[in-house]
Amino acid sequence: MILDRSGATVTTAQILTEVEWNRALDGTSSARALIQPDGDCCNRLGRIGSWRNRLVIFRDGQYVWDGPVTDVTWSLGQVEVLAEDVSVWLDDRVPHETKTFTNVDLAEIAQWLIEDAYRPDDPGHTVKVVGPAGVTGSRSYTAGIGQTGDHLRQLAEAGIDYTVIGSTILLLPETHLVSVGRLSDADMPEGLQVSEDGKSLVTRWIVAGSQESGVIGTDGGTDPFYGLHERYIEMTEITDAASAAQAATARRRVSSAVPVFIDTQQVTISPLANIDVPRLVPGWALDITSASTCRKVTQRLKITGLRVTETAGDENTPGTESVQVQVAATAAEAA
Repeated sequence: MILDRSGATVTTAQILTEVEWNRALDGTSSARALIQPDGDCCNRLGRIGSWRNRLVIFRDGQYVWDGPVTDVTWSLGQVEVLAEDVSVWLDDRVPHETKTFTNVDLAEIAQWLIEDAYRPDDPGHTVKVVGPAGVTGSRSYTAGIGQTGDHLRQLAEAGIDYTVIGSTILLLPETHLVSVGRLSDADMPEGLQVSEDGKSLVTRWIVAGSQESGVIGTDGGTDPFYGLHERYIEMTEITDAASAAQAATARRRVSSAVPVFIDTQQVTISPLANIDVPRLVPGWALDITSASTCRKVTQRLKITGLRVTETAGDENTPGTESVQVQVAATAAEAA
């Protein structure tokens, strides 16, 4: 359905020909609906407006996705609606007050960034802290400087994860590895793909704080297996050496081994799999057992993405649903 910012229903889509929605870890997810107008639905679909309206998706009656409409295309006999989750607003917001944190858990800083961003104009959101990051730091933000979305993503690179479900932004520790299901080769009869991302390997991090502070933090060194891979980054919101060092440690924790990714690609997870699709939330984990490739895997892996697509089919061909899940093991999960 399409809802107005006020909560009123603009229209319900009675005839859907294609639907796609996804979830993302430490990023903004998107959704797409291709609607075939029927009856007086066309007049209501003609009033859909970007940012004014929300696309809300249900799967088997369960609320699974919600976010502002960001693009609409009207063509002969169909309307395509594109939307992004509520975190997309953070890329259009800046800090509204100057704030300094000293030795504070990153979850508290992230929550402040989000609440400050929505305070002048709240499109409807909640924040749920699943658990503290377990990483503390000192940060300084200046009113009107930098996009809030960029600030939040920088925190996500320093020891905290976030994801969006509906209109709720979840903050959770990077070490969160609670399993929501189990998959084996039998659940993916068409196979899967196991890959390594060697370019993500960093064995020594150098993190520079604000120019005013002049602080630099480092962590790591030459790995006896991989050798030396160094990376320098500036994080201008960091104000002291301890926070720069903690940020370097957090980055090395996930980059000190070549990460392994498993992607089900265009494979539909078997409907017999003991998986509840709405519970596939990035930041949680799946227990994966696979011997279908030369790289055998038996490990609890973090969910990093979910993509669900469905086509309506026609009178001769039934519709199909494809559920694709992406999971990964960084050095943190391996440890």
